Amino acid sequence: MNYPTDLRYSRDHEWIRVNGGTARIGITDFAQKQLGDLVYVEQPSVGGTFDAGEPFGSVESVKAVTEVYSPVAGEVVAVNEKLNHEPELINDDPYGDGWLIEISVRDGDPLRELMTASQYEAYLKSEE
Repeated sequence: MNYPTDLRYSRDHEWIRVNGGTARIGITDFAQKQLGDLVYVEQPSVGGTFDAGEPFGSVESVKAVTEVYSPVAGEVVAVNEKLNHEPELINDDPYGDGWLIEISVRDGDPLRELMTASQYEAYLKSEE
């Protein structure tokens, strides 16, 4: 599986890429493979605020509906509108076109509680 080293990862299988005061969030390659073919994505409204660990939406596959959690606190500044008509983008490109939301980050160092790619891979192995 693919875990880019420029991202950080949560125990709930979300990834985050911080660029200045904005963070892009999605679900990991592991998560999308576990879910299977995605058929629907529920996203928050722009302007919504979330605390770290709080659910902000869900993804639905042919197998299950799963909540998606914000790895950091912040306010939603953008949602990936493409997913309304093409939820399979998450399956095809979870770290690129399949991103879910962008938030303005509230905390000073939002990555301190999150895992690096190698830590995430070790976490997955420990969960087997």
